Amino acid sequence: MRITDSEPIEQCDCVCVHQEIVDFVTADMPAEEKLYDLAELFKVFGDSTRIKILYVLFEKEMCVCDIAELLHMTQSAISHQLRVLKQSSLVKFRREGKTVYYSLADSHVRTIINQGMEHIEE
Repeated sequence: MRITDSEPIEQCDCVCVHQEIVDFVTADMPAEEKLYDLAELFKVFGDSTRIKILYVLFEKEMCVCDIAELLHMTQSAISHQLRVLKQSSLVKFRREGKTVYYSLADSHVRTIINQGMEHIEE
């Protein structure tokens, strides 16, 4: 359910801490460093060009030239975005002669994108 600007955010009317709940959740909270890394990963997904590149790589590994042609962008722009995706371990590459082919790093990338798409289509 989405909250619109006109709907108030619900708050507790009492000021009491349910310590057992707080302790339970605290025990399962990941370390701050892990949460930071997760937030950084989701920032990478915050760029529509990178999302397009990932979708392109769903079907087949491709070189920068092919991706640039498909997305009507410069090779330089695609290379820059691929570098970001590679640094975040979302894509991998292999060399064949002078050509570098990119593909999704693993099935997790597809799962993340698919679950995001399911969420926005609800």
